[in-house]
Amino acid sequence: MKTLLTETVIQDGVRRIAQQIAHDFRGKRLTMMGVMTGSVVFLADLMRQLDFPLRVGVVWASSYRASTTRGELVVNTPMMPSVTGDHVLLVDDIFDTGHTLDRLLKEIRKCGPLSVHSAVLLRKQGRREVSLDPDYVAFEIPDEFVVGYGLDYQGHYRHLPYLAALEPDDMAKWPS
Repeated sequence: MKTLLTETVIQDGVRRIAQQIAHDFRGKRLTMMGVMTGSVVFLADLMRQLDFPLRVGVVWASSYRASTTRGELVVNTPMMPSVTGDHVLLVDDIFDTGHTLDRLLKEIRKCGPLSVHSAVLLRKQGRREVSLDPDYVAFEIPDEFVVGYGLDYQGHYRHLPYLAALEPDDMAKWPS
C-alpha cells in the first residue's frame, strides 16, 4: 500500500474543518449524521473537536456489493433520529461520484430540518457526476482506491489510522 495521508495530517485536517463547523453552527441546534460504516472514525474524531452541544445519529447507505462492484444505492433511515427543526450536518468518508451524498441529502431534507449541510473527509479529483459539492472537505485526493481511517476493501483495513492507496497486490490478498 502507498500512504497518501499520515495520521498526523488527517488529524490536522479534521481540526481545520471542525473549526469551520464550530464557527458556522455554534449556538444552533445541530445534529451530526454519520453515513455508516465508512464515516465512523471521521465522525468520532470530528465531534470530539466540537465544544458545543450537539446530537449524533447515523444513516446507512451503500452502493457497493462484493469487492468494488457498484450497484443500486440502498438507503436505510430507521436509525436516524428525528431532525425536525434541527440543522443537520451529514458526515461521510468520501465524495466520489457524489450520487450517495446527493441522495442522502434529499432524503434528510424530507424530514423537516432547518438546514442540511455536508462534510466529507475526502473528495476524489475528477470523479464528480452530480451538481452539488460538499460544504466541508478535509482533503482532495487522486482517483485511487483508498483504505484506512474508516474506509475499507471487502471489510478490511478500516482500522488503519492513516489513508493508503491499494495496489493490485493488496487487493489480491482478499479475493471476492
